[in-house]
Amino acid sequence: MRKDRNRFLKDFKLQKLQKGNTDLKDAPIVGVDSIYQQFISKFNSSSDLCVTEFPHLTVKIYYFSYLINKDQYEQFLATIRNITLEELQTFLNHSGFKELSDINSVEEAILSGNGILFTEKHAYELPFIEDTGRAIAPSETESVILGAHDAFVESIDVNLSLIRKRVMSSQLKTIKLHVGNKAKRKVYLLYIEGEASDDDIEEIKKRILSIKNDAIVDTNMLVQYIDEHPNSPFPQFYTTERPDVIAYKLFDGKIAGLMDNSPFAFCTPVSFFDFMESMDDFGQRWIVSTFIKVTRYIAILVTLIFTAFYVAVTTYHYEMIPQALLPTLLESRSKVPFPPVIEALFLEFLLELLREAGARLPTKVGQTIGIVGGIVIGQAAVQAGITSNILIIVVAASAIASFVVPSYLLSTSIRIVRFGFIILSGFWGNLGIIFGMGILIIHLSCLTNLNSPYLLPISPMYPRFFKYSLIRGPFKKKAERG
Repeated sequence: MRKDRNRFLKDFKLQKLQKGNTDLKDAPIVGVDSIYQQFISKFNSSSDLCVTEFPHLTVKIYYFSYLINKDQYEQFLATIRNITLEELQTFLNHSGFKELSDINSVEEAILSGNGILFTEKHAYELPFIEDTGRAIAPSETESVILGAHDAFVESIDVNLSLIRKRVMSSQLKTIKLHVGNKAKRKVYLLYIEGEASDDDIEEIKKRILSIKNDAIVDTNMLVQYIDEHPNSPFPQFYTTERPDVIAYKLFDGKIAGLMDNSPFAFCTPVSFFDFMESMDDFGQRWIVSTFIKVTRYIAILVTLIFTAFYVAVTTYHYEMIPQALLPTLLESRSKVPFPPVIEALFLEFLLELLREAGARLPTKVGQTIGIVGGIVIGQAAVQAGITSNILIIVVAASAIASFVVPSYLLSTSIRIVRFGFIILSGFWGNLGIIFGMGILIIHLSCLTNLNSPYLLPISPMYPRFFKYSLIRGPFKKKAERG
């Protein structure tokens, strides 16, 4: 008696689904017991799962009401109400509904926003996905002047279309993968056949398929699971919101990746110099673009060592200060009770707080906080004798230089490394800066991206590729890459 009761309760729990607070009487469909029972078992506690039943057709339709297009669904219901059991199979076959043969495809279909129709012998996917994504708009993090003004959105299908429109070739291949064990997320790998390395394709596939974590919700999280040096502050996969950048990288022989519900794409293998490029570089004359690229490299040096150099000079190397500037500097520092290294760290940290506050607040408020906060706090700090006015100029110049770097990820990494240079210069002066530069160069030389050197073509040295990385050579003289 107890075994019969337990069996009854188990079957009852599997068959009971709720739509809001309404109980749905649900008996198993004989012909698809395997898939159907697995489906009921997976979603037996989902109170938001809805079901529509047609007893005269032995048909049950399951769906999430907030994921489907209700107009399409009502049209389908109006049609299926008027057909007979003999006409049902012909209707489903001729309407082009996709038949599902396993529980994984059923689960993916219903979670994607489709309906699932169960008959006595088959399960079908009903394409009622509601398009609730945002419209294509310009990128807010990667603005350009002369490039395209569309950016990726959260829909992976829209993102694929943006790339296909730019790479109109049958040689553009895609590989569909899934990430995670439970919440499987779609990931597409894209490459141009004959341009990308087969070994690189297999390696990136293996790394993605080896991920078992289900809490990956964005491309920028995904790349942190598959990079080779997770303890480095420098980004190793190039991520972007811009489809034109991905199209250019694909023609360059790289592999791109898209993730569902993420407005970012990644590409690999890349080097440090890929993060220094902007699509504006290809829309201007090569001489102008080369000048701008050189300016960016100078800006990196400024944001890395300018504040550290001020600390070193004012602490250990007063002989390096021009005599005309020395009285002004001494007067500026005469009221400051702290050593230069503490003064510099305080201002740099305060600047990072203002930067982070401006980024997190609403746009209009954030701009006000950044401008007014910087002016008011800087002026008050000088009048209170906490810092010198010359250091404020130095820190401001370093901050402006950091904004010149096109990649936000690389810019953030450089700002972090800058604190290390300031500390080293406070202990050892210019020798500390030289020591820090040596450590930084060694670290960058040891990094790889998909087994490709991070400082290519500097380390290892390939001078013939300088025109593609350090400068931007003329398009007419651009040779094919080896």
